[in-house]
Amino acid sequence: MDANEDRSEIFRAKVNLETSQIAWKELQRFFASGAALFVAPELDLVEVAFQMSEDNVTQIQQWAASGKLGKVSDEQARAWIETGAMVWAVVVSPYVLVQPPGSLH
Repeated sequence: MDANEDRSEIFRAKVNLETSQIAWKELQRFFASGAALFVAPELDLVEVAFQMSEDNVTQIQQWAASGKLGKVSDEQARAWIETGAMVWAVVVSPYVLVQPPGSLH
């Protein structure tokens, strides 16, 4: 394993430990400021966090163009509030990545 692979594995392990379920209502201030990003259930939340930390613009743009990554919509936020949803979340400053319940890989 080279130094980049080591760094990548260390980062992924760290992010995995920092990923947790949280009540969506606790993330409202991030949503209000536009810092809550939706991550589609089919994506690996830790991998998305890693690619964002690496500033992999090409991959991020691909996910955004396909609707798999983007700001949490008003409709999503409203539904999650109404149902008292728990979401998976991890911080990749300045964003909080959120994934719907039952979708952590």
